[in-house]
Amino acid sequence: MAGFHIEHFGCRAARADGEAIAGNLRALGERQPFASDVVVVNTCSVTAEADRAARAYIRRAHRRNPAAKIIVTGCYAQRAPEELAAMPGVTAVVGNSHKALAPEIIFHLSRGTSQTADIPPALVPVHALLSANAAQTDVGGAPSAPASAPIRAPIWAPIWADDRFAHSFLEDTLLAPGAQTRPNLKIQEGCGNRCTFCVIPQTRGPSKSLPAASVLRQVEDFVTAGGKELVLTGINLGRWGRDLRPEQGEPATLAALVRAILEQAALPRLRLSSIEPMDWDDELIALMREFGGRRIARHAHLPLQSASDAVLRRMHRRYRPWHYADMVAALQCAAGPDLTLGADVMVGFPGETDGEFEETLAFIRELPFGYLHLFPFSPRPGTRAWALEAESPVPLAAVEERMAALRALAAEKTRAHRSRFAGRTLAAITLQTPAPLAARGRTAALTENFLPTELEGRLAANELVEVSVTSLNSEAALLARECARPCC
Repeated sequence: MAGFHIEHFGCRAARADGEAIAGNLRALGERQPFASDVVVVNTCSVTAEADRAARAYIRRAHRRNPAAKIIVTGCYAQRAPEELAAMPGVTAVVGNSHKALAPEIIFHLSRGTSQTADIPPALVPVHALLSANAAQTDVGGAPSAPASAPIRAPIWAPIWADDRFAHSFLEDTLLAPGAQTRPNLKIQEGCGNRCTFCVIPQTRGPSKSLPAASVLRQVEDFVTAGGKELVLTGINLGRWGRDLRPEQGEPATLAALVRAILEQAALPRLRLSSIEPMDWDDELIALMREFGGRRIARHAHLPLQSASDAVLRRMHRRYRPWHYADMVAALQCAAGPDLTLGADVMVGFPGETDGEFEETLAFIRELPFGYLHLFPFSPRPGTRAWALEAESPVPLAAVEERMAALRALAAEKTRAHRSRFAGRTLAAITLQTPAPLAARGRTAALTENFLPTELEGRLAANELVEVSVTSLNSEAALLARECARPCC
């Protein structure tokens, strides 16, 4: 029987988009089966490597199933739709600007034998690109190839993408614990910060918030469906609400929304995904003090990028290293020493000197990080840093050397942080266990403070448990057993 598969690339917000598309496709497929196999490639474009990985997957998918209809969406689809539309096997490209329409577009494409068969008038492509045959004619209509040139099969696909972002928010998402025990609820889209290295304003548009009533309804539906832990996510999550005009008494800030969720929904655990350092205001930190370790996970991810003041200024980041350190101190004071702190760190930003990198290295040594996401700078077309890279690139050998130093430090920090919990009892949630781990009679879990855990025995997913930590494995995951109740 025909069906669909979604391959995800990128951040939690992108994953939330893909999960929403999948949920809507399942609902459409229940009413009328898919007529052909569909592969949805939900892309990222934050680095050149992300672009490369998406292209490689499209080529593999087309080789494995030439008859499948491949629809490409996400940030790469918004940034360079023509590039993707020209790839063999691609049936359509749906940018982030038309993401809300993606499920219907994908479903209708699966029903027809031609690329735009049976598309309703409201879903007509923004760009119906030329086929390879038509492309042999130049703008003036004169053939650009000899009349004897061979006729080629069309390889260009229709595109749904523009710069208005009028259909960018997938609001009607049915959240339930399933393949994702801890699903992502995306409540904010887009960004207006204009960091010099970032392509997100181009690929996702300006900041836009999901109304509080929609957020609360989805949280309540998730609890009704048996959900235990929900992750609030967004492209720039801390900016939620700033574009809304709430009625009197409605939440107007992220902190007010979090409090409303905790007061109005019986959600056992809420986790906040990445929030910029300057967006952790006093009210949000107070919520961590009040609910941290009980209904709010003691886990904070604050993007750092660099700890050199000079580099942060070139990046056009809106904080200084001392601001960041002060925020970490405030969060640790509120949540306590069991807080797991994470950060993104970029290596090799244009002009980064050895001394500037050493500032970052020293800063990270001093702060209580539990994990780091490390990546080399990747110039993105259309950003200010694209020109900066041309003016003062960092040699590849220096980037590789710095990445190696940071990887070693990150591994040391991670193991040191997690080792502190040996012999401790922690709250956790069971996950969908990978087959190799299940074959060893173990269960995957995640502690409330974001520590990956292997539990003795086989437990169903989506169970809140107390675990007794015994040690760490070679990959620094916790090894633990479920506590008897009452917990030891």
